[in-house]
Amino acid sequence: MPPRAGLNLQSIVKAATVLADEHGLHEVTLTILAKKLGIRSPSLYNHVNGLPGLRREMALTGLDQLKNVLMYATVGRSEDKAIREMSRAYLEFTRAHPGLYEATLYISDTDDKELDTMKNQVLELFTQVLAGFDLNDDALIHAIRGLRSVLHGFSSLERTGGFGLKVDVNQSFELIIDTFLQGLHTSQ
Repeated sequence: MPPRAGLNLQSIVKAATVLADEHGLHEVTLTILAKKLGIRSPSLYNHVNGLPGLRREMALTGLDQLKNVLMYATVGRSEDKAIREMSRAYLEFTRAHPGLYEATLYISDTDDKELDTMKNQVLELFTQVLAGFDLNDDALIHAIRGLRSVLHGFSSLERTGGFGLKVDVNQSFELIIDTFLQGLHTSQ
């Protein structure tokens, strides 16, 4: 039986992304996705290699979108301005696409060169932005890890309701980025 007209990998990943963003990545199953698409779940196997294959495709899509958002935010900017804009763009992406962001954390059981390449492209953006601070090799790695940890940690805590106190979350975020930048400047 030929695949349903209009059903392709892109439309499947898009529908899965909507589900993940609305209900969480853990709620995306082939059964639920097939129901949303109005098909039987075996039809999905014409396009993805089961749930692991779908999550891989979502990870690739999410990493590509995150990379593009971060590139756009940092073009023509350097040092503090680039870090601030990259950080804001990262947070905005995780807010707009919480399920897709969660998919970007997908870890494959096998050597997946395409997934590794996409992850490295996102990592390279962090490297390029932080390279403007003239840090030695080890300090640059520490700074990359630090910024990624700040952004992921803040995004994850916010997504799971970890900021219940009645103080402006955006103001907290800006203060944290300012503190990170002050630390970079004192380590130069």
